[in-house]
Amino acid sequence: MNKQIKQIAERLKGLREVFDLTPEEVAAACELPLNKYVEMESGDKDISVSALQMIGRKYGISLDVLMFGEEPYMRSYYVTRKGAGKSVERTKAYKYQALAAGFRNRKMDPFIVTIEPKPEGTEIYFNKHEGQEFNFVLEGEMLINVNGKELFLKDGDSIYFDSKQPHGMLALGGKPLKFLAVII
Repeated sequence: MNKQIKQIAERLKGLREVFDLTPEEVAAACELPLNKYVEMESGDKDISVSALQMIGRKYGISLDVLMFGEEPYMRSYYVTRKGAGKSVERTKAYKYQALAAGFRNRKMDPFIVTIEPKPEGTEIYFNKHEGQEFNFVLEGEMLINVNGKELFLKDGDSIYFDSKQPHGMLALGGKPLKFLAVII
């Protein structure tokens, strides 16, 4: 697994230790299977942004601290220049570019997400988390499955959904998919 995932895993473990919690307590509080949480702390498996967001909200820690190791500091506005957002490449297939990483106490988390195409027949990885999500396709084609309903989106299409529903996506057409994701 890549260096960034290992660093996030170390921050998760450090957070848990600061609060003097066991892995079982964190997993139960965040409604995560214990084995999934233990894998997250090991740094050997992918860590979803939604799981990090859930842990951060539960313990009052900014998503930026968990993802990037930095506390946001701006209170009135935060500008992200083209291509300059803080970036995390969770796996070779997923890259997240945070667009508001320096804004304190924000109510939403906007990202540019790039997903590399996978071989035909690859199963969708499903995720769910508290809140709502908005996705706007910037480049490419997306297959998104929300609670069993498959939808196909192209450049300029968008979807807003209840993110407590199981959801996942794939890039289509053998090309990378780039979309704006806003998690609320």
